[in-house]
Amino acid sequence: MSSFLSPAAERRIFKPAQLNALARDLLESNFSQIWLEGEISNLSRPASGHLYFSLKDASAQVRCAMFRNRAILLPAPVKDGQLVLVRARVTLYEARGEYQLSVESIEPAGQGALQLACERLKAKLDAEGLFAADRKRPLPRWLKRLGLITSPRGAAIHDVLSVLERRFPLLPVELWPVPVQGQDAAAEIRAALEAALASGRYDAILITRGGGSLEDLWPFNDEALVRMVASAPIPVVSAIGHEVDFSLLDFAADLRAPTPSVAAELLSPDAGELQRRLVVLAQKLQNALRGRLQAAAQRNDTALLRLQAVRPAQRLHNGRQHLQALSVRLQHAMQQRLGAPAQRLRLAAHRLDRAGPQNRIALQRAGIAALQQQLHRHLQRNMDRRLSRLKQAGIGLNALSPLATLARGYSILRDADGRVVVRPQQVKTGQPVSAQLSEGRIQLRVESHE
Repeated sequence: MSSFLSPAAERRIFKPAQLNALARDLLESNFSQIWLEGEISNLSRPASGHLYFSLKDASAQVRCAMFRNRAILLPAPVKDGQLVLVRARVTLYEARGEYQLSVESIEPAGQGALQLACERLKAKLDAEGLFAADRKRPLPRWLKRLGLITSPRGAAIHDVLSVLERRFPLLPVELWPVPVQGQDAAAEIRAALEAALASGRYDAILITRGGGSLEDLWPFNDEALVRMVASAPIPVVSAIGHEVDFSLLDFAADLRAPTPSVAAELLSPDAGELQRRLVVLAQKLQNALRGRLQAAAQRNDTALLRLQAVRPAQRLHNGRQHLQALSVRLQHAMQQRLGAPAQRLRLAAHRLDRAGPQNRIALQRAGIAALQQQLHRHLQRNMDRRLSRLKQAGIGLNALSPLATLARGYSILRDADGRVVVRPQQVKTGQPVSAQLSEGRIQLRVESHE
């Protein structure tokens, strides 16, 4: 003030306009922006769109003006008697020499305090990392059971259940009823969440309610509740209020849905889409089974061709011919062996007849008897060896015969078309089959595969 109170010789004389201009500069430079709480009175709304009113408390008042470009941004009309919190610049209306407030924003006084407290808590929790994106858990692809924490009488539960009934009615939903506003709401929501998490029954939990004022949504800004949601072992989804509403629980939740209905859609698969996918998968399965059956049929045809190339019947025929040849050779050898001693016997008898002595006859008879015994023993041993070789050949031939295999208790399994079954995949459960035994056939039916 020393620049204005100069000595008389240097005094400066102002005109009212100059003084008001200087006062305005002082006010605007020292009070560029302030917050002021008070009650609206003498509200005026001229055609220009500006708002003029007084802001008063119990002992004073101040004139206020809110110009049209700011007034049109108000979320709701103001009225006389309303307690508000204004953000304004202090200025002076030079024409009248009256100082006033140039108001930039108006909000209900109580809500402003809550909003400020909410912003401070949000900054604190954000600094601790509770809202970090990298700590949020993804939702499981298929929920087995959903825990729902909300009011049993609100619109939110109706919206959630309606969407789930439409999209995926098979999803089990268990309600934890709580109040969603009021003084005790935060504590009851925390208790319900703690019990739901401790039960271990759920793949995800949805906390939801409908829209409301900041005061209505205030329980969802509770610090203890927000910390519990951030540390939950399973995903927690929040759907608090309408799309424009936000609470601190929304920032801590693993997923924030703009509305309860959207939350239900995010948590449930589309039954129609699932049905379409099942149809596609069933077709793929049928194609895969058809391909495997075709491959098995090709392997069966290949095995049949190889079996035909081996020709066991031809091998049996060849074995029989070889056995017959051995029999002929054995008979021929026996005839040769028997013919030579008989010839010698005839010659000896002839010589005996010619010699005629009786003593020599006796000796010759004894010799003949010995030779006959020797011949008999020799022939018997030779026949035994031949018969043993013949039996061994028969045993080898019999081992090659499928009939011998069947006689040991085995069987040949054939399907309804007469094809030999070598793998379980060639037949289906319930399909009839036949078993070829060593003596006859029996009819069977497939009960299971192993």
